[in-house]
Parts: sequence; structure tokens; C-alpha cells
Amino acid sequence: MKKVLIFTMVGLLMTFSKVMAQEEGKFRVGMDMGLTIPSSGGGGFLIYLEPKYNIKDNMNIGLRVGVAAMARDLIYYSNIDEATGKIAGNFSYVLTYDYYFKSEDKNFAPFIGGGLGWMTFATIEVDTSIDPDDIGTLSANSSIAPVIRAGFEAGKFRLSLDYNIVPKSDLVNLQGDVIGETANSYLGIALGFYVGGGKWRN
Repeated sequence: MKKVLIFTMVGLLMTFSKVMAQEEGKFRVGMDMGLTIPSSGGGGFLIYLEPKYNIKDNMNIGLRVGVAAMARDLIYYSNIDEATGKIAGNFSYVLTYDYYFKSEDKNFAPFIGGGLGWMTFATIEVDTSIDPDDIGTLSANSSIAPVIRAGFEAGKFRLSLDYNIVPKSDLVNLQGDVIGETANSYLGIALGFYVGGGKWRN
């Protein structure tokens, strides 16, 4: 009975090891959430969804679909219950590539990578004292947006830093008038997890 139990446990461990092994030709899907640090100041949040395909045991390609929202220069006037500030948002599709520095029998793998994609973005100066009837037509900008990133994966979890290079654009107010120019690049700090593909372990 003991021998049967031992062989069963060994078999389960071998099966588990194979399931958890990162393999060439496998798919995985990850989700990341985190904070943004805009180059123009302020802060915000981000959400990424990224299906990936392992082209080698230590590299993969993917499609990152993401949204980010940021705010800066927020001022609240308590005496008149009004507020002003600048709000930015974007939506992007990015083709990505990551290279992993994994070691045998380890499930910890640092990585570097990058990508090139298409981003739609806008930055608006908000003033709550403006009459809603005076709000004009607001439009967004679109551009190619490169990304560089690095981080590590441990087990099924992932921590990454990514710098999203976005061109400058017009800063508009709620009436739709151009009132200046603003930078749009930002640093993202994201923590997430993935399913499928297994851990980075041989």
C-alpha cells in the first residue's frame, strides 16, 4: 500500500511539474493593474489585459490591451464648492515581446521587453464652474506609441515597470478651445497574474 501511495505521489508531482513548465508553443493570458506616473506630473491608474504566445521557452509575443486614466493640478475651492484640474485618459493596443532570464529549477524569472502599438488619448482641463450648456465638442488624438518595460515573474504573479512613449498633444478646455500643449508619456507600475502557459520553470 505504501509503495502504491509513493508511486502515486511521484506521478502526481511529475504531472504537476509538466503542467507548470513554461513551454514553447503554449498560450497564456495575463491581467495587470497598477499606478501611472505621468511625465507632466500627477498620477493615475492602469489596467492591462494581455494574451501571449510562447515562441520559445524564454520568450513570448503578445497583444496588450490597456486603459489608463490620470489627473494633475487638482484644486478644490471649498468656499464655492468648485474644482479645477487636468484629466487625461487613453486606450491602447500594443504588440509586445518579452525576453526572460530564467534559471533551471527556478520559478523566478526577470524579463525585459517592449512593444509598438496604437494609442488614442486626450487631456482636458476641467472646471466645474462651467455651465454644462457651454461644453463644446471634445476630440481625442491617436498615434503610434512605443513601450519599453522590465520586471519579473514569480510563480503565477508578475511585477513590471513600463514606460509608454506618447507624443505631446493640445490641451483643451471643456469648451473645446486649445489652451496649451501637454506631455502624455507616462511610467506604469503594474502588478498582475496570468493563467495558462505555466510557470517559468524547467
